[in-house]
Amino acid sequence: MKWLYRIISACMATLFAAPLVWMLVVSIKEEGMKIITVLDWFKPPYSLDVYKEILTGTKLTVWIGNSLLVAALVMVLTVAVAALAGFALSKLPFRYRTLMFFVVLAGLLIPGEATIIPLYQVAKDMDLLNSYQGLIIPALASPVAVIVLKSFFDGIPNDLLESVQIDGGGTWRIFIRIILPLTRPALASMAILTFIGSWNNFLWPFLSITDDNLFTLPMGIPTLMGQYSEDYVKPMVINAIASIPIIILFVTFERQIVKGISMSGIKG
Repeated sequence: MKWLYRIISACMATLFAAPLVWMLVVSIKEEGMKIITVLDWFKPPYSLDVYKEILTGTKLTVWIGNSLLVAALVMVLTVAVAALAGFALSKLPFRYRTLMFFVVLAGLLIPGEATIIPLYQVAKDMDLLNSYQGLIIPALASPVAVIVLKSFFDGIPNDLLESVQIDGGGTWRIFIRIILPLTRPALASMAILTFIGSWNNFLWPFLSITDDNLFTLPMGIPTLMGQYSEDYVKPMVINAIASIPIIILFVTFERQIVKGISMSGIKG
C-alpha cells in the first residue's frame, strides 16, 4: 500500500505545484508573445527584462520591505505578549483568573470585521493612521496565541516551578529559564503562523493606510494589477517577486508550520 500512497502524494504535490510552475514560466516570457496553444506558454524566447522593469519602475520592493518589517515586528511582539498573558493565566495565582481566561476566550467568538469600526476610531483618536505603529499595534492582541500557549504552559508540572522557587528563583527567572525553553516548539509554531497571518493581512492596512510608501504587499499588488489588466507577463512577475519571501519561509520552516497548524487546530 505504500506505493499507492506515494503515487497519490506525488499526484497531489503536482496538482498544488502546477500553478506555481505556471506563474514562474509565464513570468519569464517576453511581452506581447503570440499564444495559440497551451504549449506556446512554455516555448522560448525567455527574458528577465520584465523583472527589471517591475523592480525599478514600481514600489514593489518598498512594499515587500514594509510587509517584512510589519510581519516581523508583529510576530515578535505578539508572541511576547501572548506568552506573558498565557503564563499569567496558567501559573500565576490571582483573583478572577478564571474570569480573565473566559474573557480572552470570548475574543474568539467576535469576528474581526465586527471590531473594525471601533478599532479605526481608536486608531484615529490616537493618531495611528498612516503609520507603522497603526499597522503593528492593533495586531498584537491575539486570543488564539494566548489560549494555545496557555495550554502548553498548563502541561508544565507545578512541582518543577516550586523547586525553582525554593532555590530562590523569582517569577521572571521561572518564565525565562524554565517556561520558555520547555515550550520552544509551541512558541516557534505560533511565531510562524503569526508572521504568515500578518503577511497576508489586507483589510486593516486597506482601511488605515493611504500613503503608498507605507503600503504592504496585499494592499499594493492590486494597484499594480489594475495597470496591467491586458497583460499576462507583468502580473505573473509581480506575483512571483511577492511570493519569493513567503516561499523561502515555508521551505525553511515547513515542519514547524505543519506542526503549528496541527497543534493550534487551524484548518482551511
